[in-house]
Amino acid sequence: NAHVITSYTRKMDALSETALGDKKIGTTGRGIGPTYADKVSRSGIRIQDLFDEAELRAKVEGALAQKNILFEAHGVEKFDANEVVADLLSYADRVRPMVIDTTLELNNALDAGKTIVFEGGQSTMLDIDHGTYPYVTSSNPTAGGACTGTGVGPTRIDRVIGVAKAYVTRVGEGPFPTELFDESGEWLREQGGEYGVTTGRPRRCGWYDAPVARYSSRVNGLTDIALTKLDVLGGLEQIPVCVAYEVNGQRVDEVPAVAADFAAAKPMYEYRPGWKEDISGCQTFEELPQAAQDYVLYLEEISRCRMSVIGVGPGREATIVRHDLLDEGVK
Repeated sequence: NAHVITSYTRKMDALSETALGDKKIGTTGRGIGPTYADKVSRSGIRIQDLFDEAELRAKVEGALAQKNILFEAHGVEKFDANEVVADLLSYADRVRPMVIDTTLELNNALDAGKTIVFEGGQSTMLDIDHGTYPYVTSSNPTAGGACTGTGVGPTRIDRVIGVAKAYVTRVGEGPFPTELFDESGEWLREQGGEYGVTTGRPRRCGWYDAPVARYSSRVNGLTDIALTKLDVLGGLEQIPVCVAYEVNGQRVDEVPAVAADFAAAKPMYEYRPGWKEDISGCQTFEELPQAAQDYVLYLEEISRCRMSVIGVGPGREATIVRHDLLDEGVK
């Protein structure tokens, strides 16, 4: 039941961002948000529609009857339904061999004892329901979205692994309590190569945020955390870690439920000793400098989730495994 991004939803995305001005969301501009909006309003184009020209034409004409009014009002050239249909139909033969009943395929694989890994494409704080609304993506990248997106039921999920950097980054707009605007932020960006994969935009950088980590652990039901880019912090004398916020003069230990409070939150830091050694060659946790071990153990304690995997370099092999993620001992 996958939906199709069309030329007119991409144009809607651009118009929406322009209209928001200083309050823009910071989308990728690929038309994803308007495509989700069409899905929820039950006027979306689905993959299966590419194989039924009459149905496709009826849906495109229905959608453009509304959208062309908006385009005309904004001085944008209206879309021709025939051109949109012809463009979409040009993908039909290419896409047809890729289309299967994925829900059946995945559940059959589980029945056969195979292991399946689902990956959330964004992050907890960008979740449409649990993130920093309205500065969020259009879907549920939190763990529950794996079930709704695949048709695999929640009782079949054995492990939920959160991926967290040893510091924090964000692309796009929205509240970010530990964001750095000084040379420290620029240093993290350059050391970590923090530029958006899709857009190339510089990522906003900040120190590790324990309240956000705990929040993520709760809403995802994390069993493990994979901590990445620990090597990027090498060379610092001390490493700040956000342990709570100050909101309206009061200490707040968890992510505020009210968006305005989170937007106004100021980080309260504790400082951990840094290390100068190159850790990229470490293969076991015990090989890490003591200060690096202590940093990981501290994050584990305040995040309330075990750190099972630690990334110490950009390569696949630069990974320390503390706990086997396929071990059935943790549910």
